[in-house]
Amino acid sequence: MGFGIFRASNFRKTYCYLKKNGWKNAYYAVLERVLDRRGSKYRYEAPGKDALERQREGEEPYQFSILVPAYETDERYLREMIDSVLEQSYGNWELILADASKTRKVQKTAESYQDKRMKYIRLGENKGIAGNTNAALAEAAGDYVGLLDHDDVLAPDALFEMAQAVLKGRKKGKDVWMLYSDEDKSDGDMTEFYEPHRKPGLNLDLLFSNNYICHFLVMKKELMQSLGFRSDYDGAQDYDLILRAVGKLVYEDQRGRGTVVHIPKVLYHWRCHEASTAENPESKRYAYEAGKRALEDFMESRGWSGEVSHTLHLGFYHIRYARHIFAQRKEAGVTGGKLVDRFGRVTGGIYNARGKCPYLGLNRNFSGYMHRAGLSQEAYAVDLRCMQVRKELWGLFEEVFGIPYREKQIKGHNQFPYGEDCPYGWERKGDVPEKGCKEAAKATEEALRLRCLEFGRRVREAGYTVIWMPEWERGSNEGKSRCNGSDT
Repeated sequence: MGFGIFRASNFRKTYCYLKKNGWKNAYYAVLERVLDRRGSKYRYEAPGKDALERQREGEEPYQFSILVPAYETDERYLREMIDSVLEQSYGNWELILADASKTRKVQKTAESYQDKRMKYIRLGENKGIAGNTNAALAEAAGDYVGLLDHDDVLAPDALFEMAQAVLKGRKKGKDVWMLYSDEDKSDGDMTEFYEPHRKPGLNLDLLFSNNYICHFLVMKKELMQSLGFRSDYDGAQDYDLILRAVGKLVYEDQRGRGTVVHIPKVLYHWRCHEASTAENPESKRYAYEAGKRALEDFMESRGWSGEVSHTLHLGFYHIRYARHIFAQRKEAGVTGGKLVDRFGRVTGGIYNARGKCPYLGLNRNFSGYMHRAGLSQEAYAVDLRCMQVRKELWGLFEEVFGIPYREKQIKGHNQFPYGEDCPYGWERKGDVPEKGCKEAAKATEEALRLRCLEFGRRVREAGYTVIWMPEWERGSNEGKSRCNGSDT
């Protein structure tokens, strides 16, 4: 992968990005890609034969139905996809091929296999990817249903890991309704693997920014069949399905976030070739428009008022809520933005569970790993100096920080509670260290960080979420204070 940055598809993507977003944004996008070498060290390591044999000896209490809508699939790609299912270490599955091809080549390939776990369906007409997948879904007999593209490949332990996750959930008294794994990309020959997508657990606001769940996706059959795939969102039918599933599990049925499980392991290889979205996003621009409509539909179904727009990157979205996010979403308790220094580097604003800023030191014009540094997302905590708090939590704010909550009016927006007159945000008179003492300033920063973490923890305990919105920006204590307009 040392020369992966020079692959032809990257030049094509850069050209399309330049046309869409202009020279400045293209410059930073290219610079970031050149400086980022993390992907060049990635190597997919398949489970060893001994490990797979041990997996085959385990129990197989759940049946998985794998749905594959096919259309004029290249025979080599089709065989590699089928073989990846046949080689699963977990054997309790069925593979359902719904073929909408005009020719008989897919049928001929499918019928060359003798495994009784394979089901081939010849469709009378091509109803699009959603309609064709629905035809396969109607035939599913398994407990759980997984989605596999006709030219992609499953890792040999994919179904085993899914089954294990369901079993672990059951042992803890949790009923697992939806599962997803990490994934990577591969070249057309399946000899080179790159761009691993390491995903977080269920993060609703990140999901409202991008379908990061993507592959490998598995749901309980009754859930998927109750929702189905909608042809109006062809190209983003999976995103539409995921949004509605999350809406049902988290917002409507109150089954909770614990019903959605992330498996932090690459179980899916997304093949890149000329016609694939992975290799050439411009080839399916309609899919990203469909994704935007799916997100708008989800918002309407929840009664949220706002505007969805595309970001600089295809397939990534930004929601500008009408009035304020607190008025639209009852679960939103705290929002925060990012802090940058005089050199335009991120110094804070968002904290993870370990108390670290995941984007520390990143150029403010860079989008970061999987573009997450530029996307709204749930956070463990956000920084007091770039924070807004729902009125119901003002009492908790005062309890944690020891000061009353107040907002500073900036450019017509209720913005951050503390301005330049309070450089560290929460200190009361007598607590501020002597100016120029770096050690004391560092100690004050640490104390502030710990209180922000405590506040974030208690906000979630109270049943609210903490949301980071990177379009908010404020200068840190290293440089000029800067507040751009709020989109909440």
